[in-house]
Amino acid sequence: MRHGEYKMPGGKLVVVDLDLRDGQIAAVQVSGDFFLEPDSALADIDCALLGAPHSASVEELAMRVSPALSAPVQTFGISAEAVAIAVRRAIDGGNST
Repeated sequence: MRHGEYKMPGGKLVVVDLDLRDGQIAAVQVSGDFFLEPDSALADIDCALLGAPHSASVEELAMRVSPALSAPVQTFGISAEAVAIAVRRAIDGGNST
């Protein structure tokens, strides 16, 4: 299991734990001290990341996550980019910005 964290400026901490298999994200769990409504949006974020290639850029990962954070989802302290940065940090061993 790989672990990455990112504290969004002016926002909250995003934590990602994931497993890679065959060059893709095979299992992922996003958590942190942010707020989402409805709660089911968190599972939608996880699903959006499954199958993403390990080489995906922050921008590519954010594009996968954005629909899961779109209306009617209400967010506080989180963005698609923040999730993507935490994912890259998990993949890269904490070294991605």
